[in-house]
Amino acid sequence: MKQNTQHSGSSWHWASINEVSFVAGMRFLFWVFKVCGRWPFRIFLYPVLAWYVLTKPAQRRASMAYLQRMNGYTKVAQGWAGVLQHFAAFAENILDKMLLWGGLFDESKVKYIGREEMHVQVTQKRGGLIVCSHLGNLEMCRVLSRRFPEVKLTVLVHTKHARAFNRMLARLDPESQMNLLQVTEMTPATAMLLADKIAEGGFVVIAGDRIPVAPQPRVAVAPFLGQDAAFPVGPYVLASVLQCPVYLLFSLQMDGVPQVCFELLRDAIRLPRKGRDEALRSVVAEYAARLEYYAVRAPLQWFNFYDFWHLPELEKQDAIR
Repeated sequence: MKQNTQHSGSSWHWASINEVSFVAGMRFLFWVFKVCGRWPFRIFLYPVLAWYVLTKPAQRRASMAYLQRMNGYTKVAQGWAGVLQHFAAFAENILDKMLLWGGLFDESKVKYIGREEMHVQVTQKRGGLIVCSHLGNLEMCRVLSRRFPEVKLTVLVHTKHARAFNRMLARLDPESQMNLLQVTEMTPATAMLLADKIAEGGFVVIAGDRIPVAPQPRVAVAPFLGQDAAFPVGPYVLASVLQCPVYLLFSLQMDGVPQVCFELLRDAIRLPRKGRDEALRSVVAEYAARLEYYAVRAPLQWFNFYDFWHLPELEKQDAIR
């Protein structure tokens, strides 16, 4: 793992983003939607977005930089127009999350791709690890277990950076917190708990596009949208310990139709003592390539509003252990 110079301060890290003000605006917009419908919601949306974009320069710059990179792969609006479109897609995404947990989202419209493969795993009582991302609507992943009770999901989250939003979801539906497991650090006790869930045929869901909340995170570097970026290795180390298959799950809006895409990444992950670095880089590169594929298909639906390509300082012994 190569060495990089860490940015002064912690403002580059996703966990430093405070979403309270945005959630307050979304509460108001959710009320508009319930009273008037989606089009009036959109009319009120842009003044709220304009205020947010004006008062959040770090998120604005991150969106602009991301859209510039994406423009090399598919045509997207640039500058302030692009940022407003990007944040509008984010607001629509948050509204859909609130509708899901408020019982107002038509789940029958969701198209599931790869559902048959998941069904085979469920019927064989063979669980696994699902690596998702902040592309599209993550709540769709949780709704899988509500619509298909035989699919038992445990979602690993770091909710400290999103307490206001999670409290709002809990008010809409207490079940929104039911299958969440708060994990800041993976301990042996947590690993044993997850091993039990997978042994019982359940699936553990973890995001693969946000680095751990730690001073020296365990990451590998892989190309993404034309430049190296840091991705966490934790999901793949965990899968190697649990000796379970690893799947990918992406949730997108394509031509107005919600899609949940499920696919196999690796049937098993083995990390040899010799070449462990290379093995981790290889699997992370595979994940990054699939994330890029789906992100290019839905460029305004990737919601990481921070400097994703900033490479944190790595220590070799931390990255590979």
